[in-house]
Amino acid sequence: MSESQSINYQRIAEAIEYLQANFKSQPSLDEIAEQVNLSPHHFQRIFSDWAGVSPKKFMQYLSVEYAKQLLQSREVTLFEVAEETGLSGTGRLHDLFVKIEGMTPGEFKNGGENLILNYSFAETPFGEIIVASTPKGICHLAFYEDQNEGEATMKACFPNAGYHELLDEIQQEALFIFQHDWNKLNQIKLHLHGTPFQLKVWDALLKIPLGKLKTYGSIATEIEKPKASRAIGTAIGSNPVAFLIPCHRVIQASGKLGGYMWGNTRKSAIIGWEAAQINI
Repeated sequence: MSESQSINYQRIAEAIEYLQANFKSQPSLDEIAEQVNLSPHHFQRIFSDWAGVSPKKFMQYLSVEYAKQLLQSREVTLFEVAEETGLSGTGRLHDLFVKIEGMTPGEFKNGGENLILNYSFAETPFGEIIVASTPKGICHLAFYEDQNEGEATMKACFPNAGYHELLDEIQQEALFIFQHDWNKLNQIKLHLHGTPFQLKVWDALLKIPLGKLKTYGSIATEIEKPKASRAIGTAIGSNPVAFLIPCHRVIQASGKLGGYMWGNTRKSAIIGWEAAQINI
């Protein structure tokens, strides 16, 4: 790391510490930049390069995470949460949750109480999977070793949601992909909630062609965050929809497979199988 990079790293570390300590006061860009003796424009640029998101977005994540802790830990009103988080009112809290979490604060507080999921189990060339959907699309797809454990993991995301063990049309369209029917890819609907950064990474994964591989660094360059490879690795590891969002197509620059939530043996098998499909 060069001297200038080291200095910038220390500045961003200081800025993150400042934001973590002061996000409740919702400091402006000028106020944060002043803490590290940079102009707002220069600070905005290097913070985005090092952290993978803008200072404003980073502060939004801190605010939402704190609000989530309040909603989970004790009985509070949404107005009280908004006030304690430093937001101007429940409307801003609502907008922030929808933007970051893909749901309202009330839906989060209720553990998905008004959300109905259909789910089913299926066999694939790479092992058994559990797949779940809402009327908007596939929200969960995971490989599992034990059916009960797979179901418990799915339900832990929304403990108060309603569940029906039912294979619906949305799931059927998604499962066609395991039958080599790649023509139906554009018919698969996804219902995801994640940070804007995670969604941007997942969108980049969807653009990797069948039988091709990319490195973490190339994904970082593609989404214009060349210094955010570590954050990209975390976002890839948070992928809630196995195979359909092809996180298995990302490897290390050295050629090593890198990690895979569902096991490197499975990752290697999927990569080999996909390579074979383009040569049929």
